[in-house]
Amino acid sequence: MDPVLLKLALGGIAFLVCIGLLFGIGLALAAQKFAVEANPKVEEVLEVLAGAQCGGCGYPGCEGYAEAVVNDPDVPTNLCFPGKAAVAEAVAEITGKKVGGAANIIASVRCSRIDGGVGQKYQYLGYETCAGASLAFGGPQECSYACIGLGDCVASCPFGAITLENAYPVIDAAKCVGCGSCMRACPKKVIELIPLKARVWVPCSTHDPGKTVRALCKVGCITCKMCVKACPAGAVSVENDLVRIDHEKCLAYGPECNLACVEKCPRKIFQTFQTEGKKAGDLKAA
Repeated sequence: MDPVLLKLALGGIAFLVCIGLLFGIGLALAAQKFAVEANPKVEEVLEVLAGAQCGGCGYPGCEGYAEAVVNDPDVPTNLCFPGKAAVAEAVAEITGKKVGGAANIIASVRCSRIDGGVGQKYQYLGYETCAGASLAFGGPQECSYACIGLGDCVASCPFGAITLENAYPVIDAAKCVGCGSCMRACPKKVIELIPLKARVWVPCSTHDPGKTVRALCKVGCITCKMCVKACPAGAVSVENDLVRIDHEKCLAYGPECNLACVEKCPRKIFQTFQTEGKKAGDLKAA
């Protein structure tokens, strides 16, 4: 090789090595200057969390929640739904925050399309997911607010708490921890979380006017508002043509509640909600 070329090549290599070394030293100094000291409490919290990585807390995994609950004074200790009260108390002890028990909640399906005899407007042929089917004219069900029944909620549940029976999701009360994964996966938003001790629930999600509902579903809500007038606790309301129950108000009214909403509903949509002793298949609307 030509001595001049060799000298130039070696010089170039030496220059690149020097540049790399300078960059390395600069990065090391920057890392040292801006380093954030790890809080050992984060690891302690991680050890007591359920480790389900379900995302029910609203953070990216258990580590995300551990960092937030340790470093942010406004993040409560009761967001690990799988861990419930025991984990909430342990996290509170580690972080020095006020002890709060995790709310005992469960997923419920706000749809009665089977019992209501809701038909199909077309035969769906495509990717077998609710999200995919909902893109085709709002889904195959005649009621555009009905459960599609292809099992996106089943696939999303990290605890195996949901099964499909006759293309309808059934919640296993013994397995559901109320993490909300199914609720977020449902494109029709027919799944909601309600307290385990709730008195009543309404398995209907339609926003359609009464005339339309009567034509499509035998038991769909027609928003007659008789339930609103009958509730002595003022816990029932109609918002955007959808019946909603304030379960805190309902429960706070006390044991003298006569469940007038159940009796007054002309379509018998209001149902009592009891989970004690329930097994798989019991928590369904039809």
